Amino acid sequence: MNNPAFSPTKVSKLKALRDQVIVFDMNFENRTTSTGLILLTDNGKGTGIRPRWGKVYAIGPEQQSVKVGQWILVAHGRWTRGLTIEDGEGIKTIRKIDPNDILLVSDEPVIDDTISDAIHIDQKSR
Repeated sequence: MNNPAFSPTKVSKLKALRDQVIVFDMNFENRTTSTGLILLTDNGKGTGIRPRWGKVYAIGPEQQSVKVGQWILVAHGRWTRGLTIEDGEGIKTIRKIDPNDILLVSDEPVIDDTISDAIHIDQKSR
């Protein structure tokens, strides 16, 4: 059964305001290093505290640092929750990021094989 409340929002054109940046294709799933080692998802854990790459979907008219289609590295947690949309290219999850927290810009996709140095401490049962 298809629930319309959880269906992607259909958009034909999305426009960011001011200097805002909208990204998609942020990876919160398992990662594979360049040597083939699989790193399990770390989202929601101490080890998941790291910057993430996203592809620029839309920019506001005042944004001068990045262009649509570029890949940007965003400081940890400086993005909104995702909104699933469906456009002419298919279904994707978009997020607004804080333009002040763009760390790097690339014209090509970047393989994210970084490993956080954060220490994950499991809560001890009482």
